[in-house]
Amino acid sequence: MSHDAHQAHGEGAHHGYTHHKDDHLRRLKRIEGQARGLQRMVNEDVYCIDILTQVSAMTKALESFALVLLDEHLNHCVAQAVAEGGDVAQTKLTEASAAIARLVRS
Repeated sequence: MSHDAHQAHGEGAHHGYTHHKDDHLRRLKRIEGQARGLQRMVNEDVYCIDILTQVSAMTKALESFALVLLDEHLNHCVAQAVAEGGDVAQTKLTEASAAIARLVRS
């Protein structure tokens, strides 16, 4: 990514999730643990349905994390850009719409 592209995404800037970074890292570590648990289940030849149940739990955990992060992005990054106006505001709105579309498709 070019230097300008990094700046457009706020590299080095204060992001909406910054205040909850420790909480987010804890959530992601739990999700990481769930992924390791799935590997262990497959290695131990656990029944398929039991593995699928754990996949569903992990998927819900990821979706929940994504929604929290999206909410923080909208309330901080997008709101700030809209208040400032200009091309950056439109870029942030377009990025948010694309992120929502990706979440809905997944």
